[in-house]
Amino acid sequence: MSKEKELILEAKHVTKKFPLTKGKELIANDDVSLKFYKGQTLGIVGESGCGKSTFLKILTGQIEPSKGDVSITPGQRLSFLEQDHFKYDEYTALDTVIMGNERLYEIMKEKEAIYAKEDFTEEDGNKASELEAEFADMNGWEAESDAAQLLNGLGITTDLHYKQMAELNGSEKVKVLLAKALFGNPDILLLDEPTNHLDLDAIAWLEEFLINFENTVIVVSHDRYFLNKVCTHIADIDYAKIQLYAGNYDFWYESSQLLIKQMKEANKKKEEKIKELQDFIQRFSANASKSKQATSLEKIELDEIRPSSRKYPYIDFRPSREIGNEVLQVENLSKTIDGVKVLDNISFIVNHDDKIAFVGSNELATTTLFRILTGELEPDEGSFKWGITTNTAYFPKDSAAEFNREDTIVEWLTQYSPDPDPTYVRGFLGRMLFAGDDGVKKVKVLSGGEKVRCLISKMMITGANVLIFDDPTNHLDMESITALNNGLIKFSGVALFTSHDHQFIQTTANRIMEIVPSGQLIDKITTYDEYLENDEMARKRQGYAEAAEDDN
Repeated sequence: MSKEKELILEAKHVTKKFPLTKGKELIANDDVSLKFYKGQTLGIVGESGCGKSTFLKILTGQIEPSKGDVSITPGQRLSFLEQDHFKYDEYTALDTVIMGNERLYEIMKEKEAIYAKEDFTEEDGNKASELEAEFADMNGWEAESDAAQLLNGLGITTDLHYKQMAELNGSEKVKVLLAKALFGNPDILLLDEPTNHLDLDAIAWLEEFLINFENTVIVVSHDRYFLNKVCTHIADIDYAKIQLYAGNYDFWYESSQLLIKQMKEANKKKEEKIKELQDFIQRFSANASKSKQATSLEKIELDEIRPSSRKYPYIDFRPSREIGNEVLQVENLSKTIDGVKVLDNISFIVNHDDKIAFVGSNELATTTLFRILTGELEPDEGSFKWGITTNTAYFPKDSAAEFNREDTIVEWLTQYSPDPDPTYVRGFLGRMLFAGDDGVKKVKVLSGGEKVRCLISKMMITGANVLIFDDPTNHLDMESITALNNGLIKFSGVALFTSHDHQFIQTTANRIMEIVPSGQLIDKITTYDEYLENDEMARKRQGYAEAAEDDN
């Protein structure tokens, strides 16, 4: 007989409305009902601004819903990652972590106050005795060593444990606040973008912690690699509604795509479709990174797998000509900017099957290299030569100049199109989910995400066989990142790119380059995970602190 699932937290008919101007309202969550059970690690996904963080704040009690309620099973302790980096400035890092268990911290301070009294009474003795008993029940004697262990795991060295929070830098503060949320084995743990500002070693430690964590976790994250590692379920927010799915992010995405494909296959027998789904579930169960993930998939019923209503861009880079063997030769390139040598005597040859990820914290060096290779900047020394068959398209990190004009979107894209026919041009905008009437929007009023989608339309329409992307995943929602990721994997030409998305790099690149702070180049023919695994210093240099921002 299967073990009864233990209900931990429940949201009933939760709606949250925000007043806008002219009597209008923004509905962030609409009549949402969801049950959370012990042992689940649930990732909340949805496009930017859809209400993910709002829903998390309702669950923590930080904001009230417009209607509906949230109930926690009696006796359960809820903990969440706080975003205010200055709130605990007057406390030490260690004390801040222990404050994660409010009652335990109160007892510690009460005990200290009683024992510090000069006129210690019998009543004080009785009170101290009661506090000691409660303290022991809560494993209070291990509190400091437990807190220190969490801090050490996240990379906060022992010499910082007794420093005031005000003395720590932003990245260190984030780690302390994360340790505070994890402290004391909470029954419910809520994390909003926990991998932001973390180095890769800290992210790996957090993944391992959550994989082995036996209680309930609810997490909002843009990091697909992280969600795939830790999640047993995905909650998808779409049009202010929430739908719950078993499995991690890739399972949710790929099962949805498989069902959509099956719906179009009218001739395929029902038995064949069922077998295809069963094989799909079996494959994911075998690769699950933890037993909790495997268990959630083993229990899934086929009718529980439903297609998502979410729309994905269609990104397909088709070169107008095949690339030859000679692609790019770079010899002894050097460049100094503001007195700092960002490129120091760099040489490399690009081959016709290369997809090269430029990684590491030295983003100025990569941007400088890309600008030299596309003719925007002159090197101080050295040279480079593109092969005769190459045709490049460039996605710059800063595209402000590109959009500082009066053109409509269609007019802007037409200048890059080999065919000026408006219907042809609109087709490429449609692939990036621009509706028909969006084409008359002026490019100068577009949002960050819309500009990125325009640039990707441009990269597709030019038919280039060499694509250069400088951080394209910033400003993109997860659907667009997934579509771009898949488009680059299928691309038959050469790609040079940089990104903050671990999974994007790992699944696309077959060669890794890193320009270290001294301006010199490391060049390895390997995957990203292998590169990090084989070089501890490389892991420490990865400055993936700033994840894509979510404006919800």
